Amino acid sequence: MRAVGKAFSSGGKGKEQRVKQAVRYYLSKARALQNKLERSEEDLPTGDIMDVLIHLEMDRYMELLDKHIDLLERRVLKGEVIPHDEKVFSIFEGYTEWIKKGKLHPNVELGKKLSITTDQYNLIVDYRIMENQSDVEMVKPIAEELISRYNIRSWSFDKVFWNKENKALLEGHVEKVVMPKKGKCNKLEQAEEDHRNFKLLRNKHSAVESNINELECRGLDRCPDRGYMHFKRYIGLSVAAYNLRRIGQELIEIRRKQDLAEREFRVAA
Repeated sequence: MRAVGKAFSSGGKGKEQRVKQAVRYYLSKARALQNKLERSEEDLPTGDIMDVLIHLEMDRYMELLDKHIDLLERRVLKGEVIPHDEKVFSIFEGYTEWIKKGKLHPNVELGKKLSITTDQYNLIVDYRIMENQSDVEMVKPIAEELISRYNIRSWSFDKVFWNKENKALLEGHVEKVVMPKKGKCNKLEQAEEDHRNFKLLRNKHSAVESNINELECRGLDRCPDRGYMHFKRYIGLSVAAYNLRRIGQELIEIRRKQDLAEREFRVAA
């Protein structure tokens, strides 16, 4: 594995041949391990429930081994483009998605996307784990849920949520929709985005970024629990903890102002 990684990262003449040679050797070792496991599987103990569970776990890893041998052979030796839905980004947490791959830091992000909606008090009123969904696809289910519960006067979104259908849906229920257009605006759209009220509401949207950063600083940048059920529970608890802290901060501030007013009243008396 290290030899393959080194061959990929290094440059120079004949790189493609060195990579393929390293991959062929790597696959020969992987197939030897696969054959050894298949031969010895019948001889493994099955005395109690723990043995059976270990068997099942080993079967799962053997399937993953077979899959990765196939993917590596097709991708490097045969030059195929692997469809995204065939790729596996974690053998331990199978629900992991490839969030971002690019040149900016961090250049690669793996995990699950989380969509959050906050109100004017910076409390999270809705959160959703995105299941291989784009940002554009999230607007309709969020809107249907929140419009039925709240009387929303204005609603701000990032550019990534924009499309004509989403904006039309929101404008039918929300007095002021702040959703900058992706791409070039026509004259009417540019006039709307240049309007003072649009800019004021758009500037308030920056608070969402600080809310997201606070969630990450409180532990939501990395989940220590294993399994998808525990992952979802961890997110729910983190959101609840975030809201409780926000409420606590406000209560402390109210109490501080009350104490200050009482001291000033006593001094004046």
